[in-house]
Amino acid sequence: MVIFIALFNSHLKESIKKLSISSKNTSYSQFSFTQIESLPSPVQRYFRYSLNQGQHYISDARLIHDGEFRQNEHQKWMPIRGEEYFSTEQPGFVWLGKIQLLPFIWITGLDELIDGQGKFQIKLMSHITIAEAPKGRKLDEGELMRWLGETPLFPTALLPSKYLKWEDVDSNSSKAVVNYDELAVNLIFYFNESGEIIKMEGNRYRSINDSYVKEKWVGYYSNYTKIENMMVPLALEVAWNTQAGIFSYAKFNIKEIFYNFQKY
Repeated sequence: MVIFIALFNSHLKESIKKLSISSKNTSYSQFSFTQIESLPSPVQRYFRYSLNQGQHYISDARLIHDGEFRQNEHQKWMPIRGEEYFSTEQPGFVWLGKIQLLPFIWITGLDELIDGQGKFQIKLMSHITIAEAPKGRKLDEGELMRWLGETPLFPTALLPSKYLKWEDVDSNSSKAVVNYDELAVNLIFYFNESGEIIKMEGNRYRSINDSYVKEKWVGYYSNYTKIENMMVPLALEVAWNTQAGIFSYAKFNIKEIFYNFQKY
């Protein structure tokens, strides 16, 4: 068993290494309020709330979280601990979650997007694959949408760039559109009067019984806290809005978050 855990950790480290190699350092760039003058008004409100003049860009991020998770509507909530790595200059992430079922029995989830390619697996004891999402464009788009949904954790990634743009919706919502590596996704973000992003929604592919169904994907953000002079939400919840109703499947509480920790 020790050998299998070592192999799993080795694969995980390799994925994190590939993620860091794929993205360039942008931490020397600095934010200016002149960058947002032409953006939709709720987006301007968000950046005035979350960033300060001269804020350095975030090139990469790493977080540790706890929370609750379940795979389907009929399953009880299970406590989960996780760790996630992000790149921003090129959209990407590697997430590892662990659920302890019994003292010596656990399952791990591995979710990633590297160089535009997605991967999702669930393993028993870090060794036996018990679930794996079919690979291909639908998975890749879904993983890119996850990355976009988590960008409020590193706000400079939501600034207009070569792959991200904002579109008007109304006075309290705007659409973020990402075109990356022949993938195109979008989410509508909802803002309160203070400028906080409080909700997102979009149509995302969901893996069900080795195939994909596009369903409404919804996320909620709360507990905004100042970290390195930026306002970021430390509580996230995501759900599928299906014909049967809203199915919430993950509630994460960020315990620690680190920015620009990679050595370029």
